[in-house]
Amino acid sequence: MKLPAWVVVAGAVVAALPFGWGLGVLAAYLVAGKDFGQLPALTVPLGLVVAIVFALRSSVQPGTRFKVLAGGAILFFALARLVD
Repeated sequence: MKLPAWVVVAGAVVAALPFGWGLGVLAAYLVAGKDFGQLPALTVPLGLVVAIVFALRSSVQPGTRFKVLAGGAILFFALARLVD
């Protein structure tokens, strides 16, 4: 049974939220190091917007968008458990 494209895109948008958050925190960490302070207040919204735009982009197949965003979100969750 094949899911309709809008269901897969909706799942990609939901997966874009933790992915974008992780992307924003990673960007803050790369820019400022371990003591990044308030920098995520700028980078997290930017990461969320980028991830949602990617989730809604029509040039990439819906299944690919979902796999990238869900896989990235899982990777960020796994990395967050390792970092203390």
